[in-house]
Amino acid sequence: MMGNATPPAQRDDNAGGRLLEIDQVSVSFGGIRALDGVSCFVDRGEICGLIGPNGAGKTTLFNCITRLYSASSGRILLRGEPIDRLAPRQIISRGIARTFQNLGIYARMTVLENVLVGAHHRYARSLLRTLVQPWRADAEERGMVENCRSILAELGLARVAEERAGDLPFGSLKRLEIARALASRPTLLLLDEPASGLTHGEALEFGALITRLRAAFDLTILLVEHNMGLVMDLCDRLIVLHLGRKLAEGPGAAMQADPAVIAAYLGEAQ
Repeated sequence: MMGNATPPAQRDDNAGGRLLEIDQVSVSFGGIRALDGVSCFVDRGEICGLIGPNGAGKTTLFNCITRLYSASSGRILLRGEPIDRLAPRQIISRGIARTFQNLGIYARMTVLENVLVGAHHRYARSLLRTLVQPWRADAEERGMVENCRSILAELGLARVAEERAGDLPFGSLKRLEIARALASRPTLLLLDEPASGLTHGEALEFGALITRLRAAFDLTILLVEHNMGLVMDLCDRLIVLHLGRKLAEGPGAAMQADPAVIAAYLGEAQ
């Protein structure tokens, strides 16, 4: 069975400890309960895998964390502060960024322009301030472009920075979406099936890339992925969801041997 010179948003000086806490979160759509009292956590600096069969509630939990969905009950805390009532646009400024199962790349824009979209909220200035202090706006824009180029270099995309994003191969588009997320300077990066559609070789390279990015950008990563080989190699700890509930959590080896987890993946609901 299964080096970035610019610090991320709201960097924590203390290593370790809880970064994200999910406390008894439930989500209902009509009469269907997509999440049912889920409680879990992610520690600072770890790569944590969120796994489970299709329909387990993994993406629903991601959507709650990023405020695309509202929880019916429960709390979501970042650094001990509740974020479950914030507007979606405020989540990015708190240091949370994500990728999606379906790539949201702007195909007609250049690779660099796509990454600049991710950095926009950090450099937004009022029209009045721009008119009064145009030199400062110019300096900020140059800094933004330089930082985004450095992110592209970190992900091996510097040479295609001026190319149309739609002309890139699929594996490079996956990297581009991560680059755009990194441009917002996240502390917590949510990756939703990032290896989906990659070849075996590309998936191996991707795992090494994520490990390197964690160190280079001082990231905490929560990862949804069905490639169990990648998950076992990459993640420090796993959280298993099944039918909207937390089934188990712990080190990968323990989850591989857990009878309830095995039964869930084999379709024998307990």
